[in-house]
Amino acid sequence: MRESGILMPVSSLPGPYGIGCFGKAAFQFVDFLSAAGQTIWQLLPLSPTGYGDSPYQSCSAFAGNPYFVDLETLEKEGLLTAADLKAESWGKDPLEVDYGTLYVSRFAVLRKAYAAWRSQCAGLHGCTYYYPDDYYAFTLANEDWLEDYALYMALKVANKMKNWVEWDAPYRRRDKAALAAFAAANEEEIGFWKFVQYKFSVQWQAVKAYANEKGVQILGDIPIYVSADSVDAWVGGKLFELDADGRFARVAGCPPDYFSADGQLWGNPLYDWAAMEKDGYGWWLSRLGHALTTYDAVRIDHFRAFASYWAVDAQAETAKVGQWLPGPGMKLFDKVFEVYPNAPIIAEDLGVFGADVVQLLADTGFPGMKVVQFGFDPNGDSSHMPHNAEKNSINYVGTHDNNTLLGWLWEAGEAERRFALDYAGFTGDNWGDGGYQSPACRKIIETVWRSASNVVIIALQDMCGFGSDARMNTPGVPEKNWRFRTTEDTIASIDGAYFRRINSLFRRTYPVFEK
Repeated sequence: MRESGILMPVSSLPGPYGIGCFGKAAFQFVDFLSAAGQTIWQLLPLSPTGYGDSPYQSCSAFAGNPYFVDLETLEKEGLLTAADLKAESWGKDPLEVDYGTLYVSRFAVLRKAYAAWRSQCAGLHGCTYYYPDDYYAFTLANEDWLEDYALYMALKVANKMKNWVEWDAPYRRRDKAALAAFAAANEEEIGFWKFVQYKFSVQWQAVKAYANEKGVQILGDIPIYVSADSVDAWVGGKLFELDADGRFARVAGCPPDYFSADGQLWGNPLYDWAAMEKDGYGWWLSRLGHALTTYDAVRIDHFRAFASYWAVDAQAETAKVGQWLPGPGMKLFDKVFEVYPNAPIIAEDLGVFGADVVQLLADTGFPGMKVVQFGFDPNGDSSHMPHNAEKNSINYVGTHDNNTLLGWLWEAGEAERRFALDYAGFTGDNWGDGGYQSPACRKIIETVWRSASNVVIIALQDMCGFGSDARMNTPGVPEKNWRFRTTEDTIASIDGAYFRRINSLFRRTYPVFEK
């Protein structure tokens, strides 16, 4: 079975309110995917963004990003007015997410919508508030994480959004009496955070259902770690290398590799895998179960940490110096397979790794990843070269961490670039031409499509032939990432017929992630 798809974060969708969301543009993008013969829509994590605006540094492993709730849908429901939306600033550049502005404007209108919703529900059936049946169903189905999340966010608001390790001790250490008293006094604020998650879920499931009806499967993304400032760390402290006050001696990262000469110092708390095993890996099973209801298939970021992980001193300034420590390996995935047989999981197996990661990937049977930009060392025969790709793999033109394809051609060394162009059969002098008909980019794209990999994925930027200024993220650089947005006109300009043609030529017309 062979198919293709597009990597396109929800945040990058077009729209008038500062960031992509679950509105009409999401449905139109599904239509575009279907028309272009693409059967997979790969996303970045849908979780709330955290430090550095990164979706990989979230305050919750289970919650959805409030920014993705479609405001026009709330307006149609009578929860907002056109004046409410017009009154806020949404950023000056439609091609870039302004997270600072968004933080103020989005929550302002979401709180207005919540107040209107409460008013709609007031006094119904003789109750102070009687909420819709599907709201109660949502809260019941998700109570194992929703209650803690809503309480946590209310506490953050009360503490001026400070990290939970800076809260007063009774709240920091989860004193039951103190938490119960706070919850009783802040019912409305806690309810706001539940309301936002309810609307997120309803709207997202509508998008996903529409995609599935159109023959498009959703490939989601799970970050390997949680943020130190997260409800997961606050609630599940014993499952992490944290003391009662949230302090830690070691943090997560990865050593120097082709993304960063200093390594990547993520700063996330490490898992206490012994405690996780004693608990039957319940937290991970819940997390995967939630993801498998949210998406059709799941990519686990930094999969290699399940084999062995890089532990760095919490006071270190870079990730150059650390220690490899053993992860849970198959003990975790044996449990996963018991609960979720044949779970459609993709392993992000990039970076520095050895035989232990190779063996774990083989034992799980999960497809790994190939990235064509990593394949063209003129003195080697990289596993990332298309001719070396195995069927059970996902072949990428580029990931969210890579430069765009055109940007990479411009910034590659002469020998590397020449090798890549020769390999792809491009002989012209205009390799630097951009745009959706970029001749050099198309040749390289076709080499990826020609590979044996069952699945190939291309970022929207590379379909458009964009340069480096359109890349999503630069690892190791803390600012001005995750901002890329596109427009309706840009999507409309893409030559969907070209992608249908190469899908037909290289027989990428059959679904892989069928349940």
